[in-house]
Amino acid sequence: MLKSFIERIIRITYDVTMSATAEGEDRNDGIAFLLAQLGHHAATMFAEQVATVGLTPPHAGILRAIAAEPARSQQALSAQLGMLPSRVVVYVDELEGRGYVERRANPKDRRLYALHLTAAGKRLMRKLSQLAREHEVQLTAALDPEQYSALRGLLTTVAQQQGLTPRVHPGYRTLSR
Repeated sequence: MLKSFIERIIRITYDVTMSATAEGEDRNDGIAFLLAQLGHHAATMFAEQVATVGLTPPHAGILRAIAAEPARSQQALSAQLGMLPSRVVVYVDELEGRGYVERRANPKDRRLYALHLTAAGKRLMRKLSQLAREHEVQLTAALDPEQYSALRGLLTTVAQQQGLTPRVHPGYRTLSR
């Protein structure tokens, strides 16, 4: 019952938006478009911020994943991110070359390496956390605390319903190509 009510509201809103656009009137955009528009804008802003510390968003995400679960293998990391293992190796090699990540022998399986942040990697993660907080504040500056909380809850619900992996940007899958 509720689902059909929501579908009817979406149909009416979408039909009005699309017909108004065709007639040249200024109407509100649909939710999917706004999410795509804001997602692109947020990703661009974040890329600019992490570039200030010499990283790309994939580097930042991989560092975050390693910090969240130290001693994880490259294979486990690639599975979580949905990336080809060979692509993960390239990013980990770059981060290791910069002194942020180290591979250690895995005590549970000698065939695998355990990934850890170095002291420099931990300092960089603190800086990345600060940049991420600033990014969040900039992006949501128009919201009061109640609106922020409501939006976060609604977006979390939609992400869960869509089967998205928490804390993993779906863009990693396209890095595998």
